[in-house]
Amino acid sequence: MNNVSRRSITALLALGLTPFTAQADALAQQLADLQSFQIIAHRGASGYAPEHTWAAYEQARDMGADYLELDLHMSADGRLIVIHDETLDRTTDGEGKVKEHSLEALKALDAGAWFNEANPERADEAYAGAQLLTLDNVIDRYGSDVRYYIETKSPERYPELQRALVETLEAEGLVSSGSVIIQSFSRDSLQQVQKLNADIPLVQLVWYSPAEDGDGLTEWTGVTPAPADITDADFQAIADYAVGIGPNVVYDGEDVIDASFVEQAHQNGLLVHPYTINDPEQMQRLLDWGVDGMFTNFPDRLNAIVE
Repeated sequence: MNNVSRRSITALLALGLTPFTAQADALAQQLADLQSFQIIAHRGASGYAPEHTWAAYEQARDMGADYLELDLHMSADGRLIVIHDETLDRTTDGEGKVKEHSLEALKALDAGAWFNEANPERADEAYAGAQLLTLDNVIDRYGSDVRYYIETKSPERYPELQRALVETLEAEGLVSSGSVIIQSFSRDSLQQVQKLNADIPLVQLVWYSPAEDGDGLTEWTGVTPAPADITDADFQAIADYAVGIGPNVVYDGEDVIDASFVEQAHQNGLLVHPYTINDPEQMQRLLDWGVDGMFTNFPDRLNAIVE
């Protein structure tokens, strides 16, 4: 047991609480807080700074985000790397797949200069040279002072990721402190996490787009039917392992879900956290639908509307 754990237990006992009571209270508080609207900073305040960098996370915190979203991949030497894409090409000066590079090689890349080139109106010389972060880096900096909304990738890509993630979160006390949600498009990934630690709140991501035959919509991984055909049983199947569902709202400018989708999800005990909403009018429309939170690149815009 480390010194932090000993100090925590001593403090709890002084208050007349057992560690188990405190853990249950923290997890219950997280679930209670999720009943209120949550601002989820998509890759940090990624509209203003390079995604998944300290600049993006710090700005998100200053803008009132409730959760920082982190996407995880793994390095060649098994470290959990915070980056959205499977490859390095878009958001660093490197190339190739993340999993083909060691942590040392990944840390040598520039993960910030690309943002200045892509967003000259928001460019900042300080962004150049930003390093890729590991999950350990982020936790070491923020601990349980923030809440994390972590996305896992497909188990077939990183079969060891789920266990490595859960073990890290447990060791750092972030499950027991009610500091983390795990999301994925992969039902298998989420169910693996559930088996490893059933206390972690899970959210099933879904992506609706036109079917290849042009007949209506389809969900990317087949986790549900098209929204027009979805049933209570489909939502209940998700509710068996998850506390919420994270849908896209539009595809190619056209709505793929509507207010009735949100209502039906709620009737089946699921929170609804759509992604990625950056337009204030769209934010307000979804608030009117009764969604429980939103992913956004611009937390300040959403915060201004929610307040």
